[in-house]
Amino acid sequence: MHEPALLIDGLDFGEGPRWHDGRLWYSDFHQHRVYAVDSGGNREAMVEMGEERPSGLGWLPDGDLLVVAMLARQVWRVTNGQISVHADLADIATWHCNDMVVGAEGTAYVGNFGFDIEGDRSNPVAAALAIVQPDGTAMAGPTELDFPNGSVITPDGSTLIVGETFGSRMTAFQILEGGLLGNPRVWAETPGIRPDGCCLDEAGGIWVADAGGGDVVRIVEGGETTDRIPMPDLGRPQKAYACMLGGNDGSVLHCITAPGAREVDTVGVGGGAIWTVSVEHPRAGLP
Repeated sequence: MHEPALLIDGLDFGEGPRWHDGRLWYSDFHQHRVYAVDSGGNREAMVEMGEERPSGLGWLPDGDLLVVAMLARQVWRVTNGQISVHADLADIATWHCNDMVVGAEGTAYVGNFGFDIEGDRSNPVAAALAIVQPDGTAMAGPTELDFPNGSVITPDGSTLIVGETFGSRMTAFQILEGGLLGNPRVWAETPGIRPDGCCLDEAGGIWVADAGGGDVVRIVEGGETTDRIPMPDLGRPQKAYACMLGGNDGSVLHCITAPGAREVDTVGVGGGAIWTVSVEHPRAGLP
């Protein structure tokens, strides 16, 4: 495994990286845009969100892009450059919406903060995972999740695995008919690791950005950490908050970093970056 190499800098706070059509797509909370960047570091703005903050990304079977609108607590749909509201989650999400994974048939699973982590971190509130059907119908899924965040779907489409950031665990759900979810089971306890954005490889490991320690780690079912990649710095320490496998053969791990998660550390600062590192096992499943 090689040392991470800088792909691009100048991010405020990147989120939701997805490999799509030969490029890495990602959201930037505070630049209010969805971008795509190629392997040469050439970046293009794909969606302008106005004053809204974008987060999780995914695609419907017809090719339309879905974007989580954090503050509005909605999922937006982008069709030929035109934005519409795909789903309203205001009755489900108790604070800002966050990451999302979209299944092959178009069902989206959307997490939310649960509570105001900037304003009162001392009184955490569990959150419900939103299930959004391909037609935009939304319903509350599993509840009592400790900050549901990065999620993956196994290659056979049978299992959703959700990172609970403040619970330090990865929780699995069987995907039932119609995209509904079965009872939870612990896929991995991750003591000392706060799972954030993540992706699955074909050997069954999940690469996870550790929002607590700042490294990117690979975890297998049961909780063993098989690999750990510390992030370089850009004159100040960098912490990883999301990662995604991509590249021509799916074995390039893209790691999104920022100096911290607080707005005071990120808004208008441009202190974040995307790093790449070659790994052993290529991407599998979704996203």
